[in-house]
Amino acid sequence: MTAVDAVTSAGIEHRVVRHGPVGSVAEAAAAQGVEVRDLVKTLVVRRSDDDYLFVLVPGDRQISWPKLRALLGVNRLSMPGAATAKEVTGYERGTITPFGAARPWPVVADERVRGRTISLGAGERGVALQVPADAAVSALRGTYADVTDPEVSPRR
Repeated sequence: MTAVDAVTSAGIEHRVVRHGPVGSVAEAAAAQGVEVRDLVKTLVVRRSDDDYLFVLVPGDRQISWPKLRALLGVNRLSMPGAATAKEVTGYERGTITPFGAARPWPVVADERVRGRTISLGAGERGVALQVPADAAVSALRGTYADVTDPEVSPRR
C-alpha cells in the first residue's frame, strides 16, 4: 500500500503536493508553500534489535535525545543506517512516512505540530502529503510529547 493509499483509506483529508528536487528542509518548505516548522521530518529511531519507532519532528527542530529517552524509559536509542531504515520502513531516507510503512511502528509526534496542517513525506522523492496533524497522529495511534529542541545551525 502506498502512503497516499494509506492516508486515503484512513479517511484523512489530505493534499498531495508534487515538487521538483530539493536540497534542504528550507527548499522543500518553499517548494511546497509551507513554513519550515510545518514540514515534518519522519525519523526512524531504534530502541533495540527489530524495535523501532517513528518520531515526527518539525523542520526547524531536531530530536532531543535526553527527552526522547526519558519519554520511552530507555537508556539508549540510535538511528539506523539508510539500508536498515529502508528495510524496516519500505522507504528511502528523505521519503519516509509512517503511512504505508512496511510495519506499523509506534509514532511519537513533537507536541509543536498539534493543531497544525503539516507536510509529511509521501514515500517517493518530490512528493509530499499535507495533512491535519491531529487526524494523522490519531489515525497512526501516535502520541504527542515534547521530544525536540531548536535546530542548531552548523558553525562556519
